[in-house]
Amino acid sequence: MSRKTKSSPTTDRAIAKLIKSTRSRPTLGIVLGSGFNAAISKMKVELEIPYSHIPGFPATGVSGHAGSLLLGMLSGVEVAVLSGRCHYYEGHGMEDVTFAIRTLAGFGIRDILLTNAAGGLNRFFKPGDFMLIEDHINFMGVNPLRGPVAAGLPRFVDMTCAYDPGLGTLLARAAKKCAIKLRKGIYLAVSGPSYETPAEIRAFMKLGADAVGMSTVPEVIVARQLGMRVAAISCITNPGAGLGETKLSHQEVLKTAGKSSQNASMLLQEFCDFYGALKQPAPGQPDISRNNL
Repeated sequence: MSRKTKSSPTTDRAIAKLIKSTRSRPTLGIVLGSGFNAAISKMKVELEIPYSHIPGFPATGVSGHAGSLLLGMLSGVEVAVLSGRCHYYEGHGMEDVTFAIRTLAGFGIRDILLTNAAGGLNRFFKPGDFMLIEDHINFMGVNPLRGPVAAGLPRFVDMTCAYDPGLGTLLARAAKKCAIKLRKGIYLAVSGPSYETPAEIRAFMKLGADAVGMSTVPEVIVARQLGMRVAAISCITNPGAGLGETKLSHQEVLKTAGKSSQNASMLLQEFCDFYGALKQPAPGQPDISRNNL
């Protein structure tokens, strides 16, 4: 049974395409940002659909974002994986940026794990670290819920607990099992595509941000409108402007993300392993089902 999405014939066609293409009905979706695509090599992929073959899906145009939806198994869990995303800075409207989230919700996804590459603002963070996003600051200058709202969906969405503590706990357990240090912090989203100035970085730090990036927040807002549980992690690829000794470049971001890709893959695998235990607790183990996280 699909979740109600924003009224759009194109969204309905995209959902119908997925339902017709597979018998798989996962409840977990994963969006792979820069540096996280290595997880695909650990998947048992049952179906790969290029975004261009799904009605309404915008194309990705940034290095590190392949542009395919994969359905299959990761650590024994059925998953729907978005390999890459489109970005607001590419010229897409917010409806396009969040189209995939609405489609996944309509397909039956209830929980979503978002990943991204981000610049580090917290002086304790180092390139290659991972950060569990506990909250965010929207500095993109636009909100994806602006405009008409479909019947049955809230216009004024409560963002007090945008990031689900239960899913965050699973990520923390996964990181501990992999011996990966998982930082925690606040993600600040800007529109891009230019990197921030040192003055902006200092301002963002005073606002309490620990990392800065150009994605994720619109997807989180729409996912919460649709009632999905959300978790998100950043791979810290570089210090913010003025905090390091080198100039910022997309090539450097991809290079650092690539070095961290194996750890990213392990983290996602173990997260799925713990997620799979939600419905099937081991004998003698406490029930950590969705209602008890």
